[in-house]
Amino acid sequence: MKKYPEESLWSEMAYLAYHLHWDISSLLDLEHHDRARLIRLVADMNDRAWEALTDAR
Repeated sequence: MKKYPEESLWSEMAYLAYHLHWDISSLLDLEHHDRARLIRLVADMNDRAWEALTDAR
């Protein structure tokens, strides 16, 4: 079994904690595929929000 890079894990958890306001315990309980899916969903929401701001100008 491969070990997931610790720095990548912390970076992903910080990203989700910042955007979702979740506590560390909830983030640590996530399986890798769930965490990756949430990151994609949050990134997509951020992209759409920035596009809306840009289009409004």
